[in-house]
Parts: sequence; C-alpha cells; structure tokens
Amino acid sequence: MKDVITTILERRSCRSFTEESVSEVQIKTLLDCALAAPSGRGLQTWKFTAVLNREKIQKLAQAVAHALHLEDYSMYHPAAIIITSNEKDSKFWEVDNACAMENIYIACEALDLGCVWINQLYTVYDEPQVRTLLSEFGIPENHGVYGVAAIGHKKTVPAPKFIKGQYQIIR
Repeated sequence: MKDVITTILERRSCRSFTEESVSEVQIKTLLDCALAAPSGRGLQTWKFTAVLNREKIQKLAQAVAHALHLEDYSMYHPAAIIITSNEKDSKFWEVDNACAMENIYIACEALDLGCVWINQLYTVYDEPQVRTLLSEFGIPENHGVYGVAAIGHKKTVPAPKFIKGQYQIIR
C-alpha cells in the first residue's frame, strides 16, 4: 500500500472503468474509510450505501438523466457506487459527507481503484423517480444525497494533473 502523502498527490478522478468487479472486501474497506471521516460534533448522522449491481446503478443513472433532461448519462459505467447520504436537517450534513467522500477517494487510490465523484444526485434526490430508487436502496426519506462515488478498476490511468491554485505561508 502507498504511503498517505503519495496517495493524496497521485489521486486522480477516473472516468473509464474496466468490466472487472470490485470485491466486497474492497467495498467494505472503502465504507470503513468513509465511516472514519470526521463529522461535526461527532454526530455521524450519515449513511453510506454501496451498490454493486450494474443494472441497478444504470437504473439510477437513467432516473437521474430523466430528472435532469440528460441524454446518454451512465455515471461512467462503474462496477460499484457508494451513495453518501445524511439527515437533511443536520447542520453539518454536506461538510460531513464531503469529508467522507474524500476518504473514499483516497482509499480508492490506495487500493489502485478508480473513482469519480458523481454530483448530479445532489440536486435531484427528491425527484419522485430518483427518490423511489433511493428508497429501494434503503436510503431514508429524511436523507439528502450529497455525492456518489463511482468506483471500478481503471481502464486507463488518468494523466498527471497540473496542480494549480495558490497558497501562502505567513510568518
């Protein structure tokens, strides 16, 4: 396994996956990493739902596509997804789930899996067709979906990214 700093610096979003399945052991590791994320006041009002059935994933993708009037939407055909949800009335739900998503991202890189953040559900999780599927997946009605991690084995290794932005050190 890679060291933490290397893993963080080498992490890339992956939008091209092989047909190979992701093992339940790997998914459980990713879920454990999500649960290890910090949460505001330690409330941990979140839920993480892993879907390893490609047909169910594509059914959800189609519901999202319908809600957003998108054509040919597939979530990049991942082997698995992890849906991060949280109580909508929790003060910290979005921040808590963002921390959990980052843990999933880093853990995927450490396991040599590809991962990309799917954010479309954030705006349509209460649309009837989408909510019906989320309910079938066991996601409570009082939960909003912050993000979805689309996960699979990398078909291609994403190119190194040019890290831009700025920071400063003040003494």
